[in-house]
Amino acid sequence: MSIHEFLQGDQFALLAGVELLEVGNGYARARMEIKPMHLNGGGVCQGGAVFTLADLAFAAATNSHARLTFSISSNINFFRSESRGFLYAEAREVFDHKRLAHCEVRVTNEVGDLIATFNGTGYRKDAVLPFEAIE
Repeated sequence: MSIHEFLQGDQFALLAGVELLEVGNGYARARMEIKPMHLNGGGVCQGGAVFTLADLAFAAATNSHARLTFSISSNINFFRSESRGFLYAEAREVFDHKRLAHCEVRVTNEVGDLIATFNGTGYRKDAVLPFEAIE
C-alpha cells in the first residue's frame, strides 16, 4: 500500500473532488476543481471545500512518515474567493517531532494567487501505517 492508497480512505475529501498530486517527506500537494457543488450562496467556492482541500494536503504531509497523525488544531484564513478553475494546496511540515507535527498550507488558484493559508498541528500516535515512510 502507498500513502496515496491509504488516503483514498478519506471518503469525504474523495467525494469533494480533492486529488492528491504529490507527497514527499513532510510535503504534499493536492488540487480540487471548483464545481457547482462547491459554490456557496454567493456563487464562490465555499470555505469548507477550501478547508477540505488544505486538510487533505496537511494529512498527506504529516502522515508521510508512516506514523498515524491526527489533527488536534487547525485554522484557516481566507484572502480571496474563486468560483471556477482549480485550487491547489501545498503543505510543508515546519515542525516534526515524535508526538507533534505542525504544517503550513498555502492554497492558491491556477495562476498562483493566494486564496487561503491553513495551519495545522497534529498528534502522532504509536500506530505505524501500512506503507513505507517517505524519506
